[in-house]
Amino acid sequence: AWVGSLAMGMIFFCSPIVSIFTDRSTAASGAAIAFIGLLSSSFTKSLEVRYFTYGILFGCGSSFAFQPSLVILGHYFKRRLGLANGIVAGGSCLISVPLPFFLKMVGKAIGLAHTFQVLSALMLIQIFLSLTYRPILPPSCDSKHHGQDKLGSRSVRQQCWAQTRKYFSLRVFRRKTYRIWAFGIATAVLGYLVPYMNLVKYVEKRFQETKKDWILLVCLGAMSGLGRLVSGRIGDCIPGLKKIYLQVASFMLLGLLCMMIPQCQGFEGVIVICLFLGLCDGFFTTIMAPIAFELVGPMQASQAIGYLMGLMAVPMTAGTPIAGYLNDYFGNYDAAFYFAGVPPIVGGLVLAVVPLVHQRMLKKQR
Repeated sequence: AWVGSLAMGMIFFCSPIVSIFTDRSTAASGAAIAFIGLLSSSFTKSLEVRYFTYGILFGCGSSFAFQPSLVILGHYFKRRLGLANGIVAGGSCLISVPLPFFLKMVGKAIGLAHTFQVLSALMLIQIFLSLTYRPILPPSCDSKHHGQDKLGSRSVRQQCWAQTRKYFSLRVFRRKTYRIWAFGIATAVLGYLVPYMNLVKYVEKRFQETKKDWILLVCLGAMSGLGRLVSGRIGDCIPGLKKIYLQVASFMLLGLLCMMIPQCQGFEGVIVICLFLGLCDGFFTTIMAPIAFELVGPMQASQAIGYLMGLMAVPMTAGTPIAGYLNDYFGNYDAAFYFAGVPPIVGGLVLAVVPLVHQRMLKKQR
């Protein structure tokens, strides 16, 4: 469980650093690192080594390649940012839906090592695609010249400290609404990956279903794509921070669905739950960037998303191994799914407070 969790955790853990350098060179270099991680994983025979090649290298590279794709849209879209974000996020599902068929077929034909090499070739293409990113919202000229004048009169040490404070600015945390939002999402994602990482094994163990387990992954991918497209369009129609209620609903439903998985008496029931799980995933993923733009504005959105993902790293990484320990202790996945359902519900309740706090702050200002 640690191999996949490390990769996902590193994607989010590196995000605060990535937010400083969000441009096309960042995305290209990240794709190159991910390419090296996948390619080197094909030559490893040890699980411990794969912790580094896949969990660390591929995870870090994916982080540098992924976050610029979220932030760059804010440079081109404003009124329909949600729809644009939904189209881009939904595009990934065009690959994730047929991917289980592809991996199963390729894995049987050429083995795991060569499958890693095929996937590294796809990441190689990403290097060239990321070169198309072109930011068009530079910082204001006044603040830039003012900063240069001040830096000119300082020592080298003072200049280095000033630049460090500039790039690692924590100004977004001064906003009370952002702090609550970030804490709520970090809480909710503790059990977020558990159903995605364990559903196939659960179905194989519970229903002895090994020939149709790929259907679960296809349902998750297809409905996630649909959810991303629909939520982006809906988000554009919802004014201001009321968009957060889409995240609240998706997290609450996600938690309930996780707890319902052990109650399923047949494989068909698990398929129905997977359809709604994918829909919740689509709503949560797409609406995250538009909410960040609403909370802190376009100029600080990159850092806001970066710090948020950094906060998500630890709970998201820890969730799957905790579920694995529960499975080892109880001998089944039931406790793991019940555990996974609690954090999204708690996080959803915390997120529901954000619009109320925002309205109260506006009243005080008036």
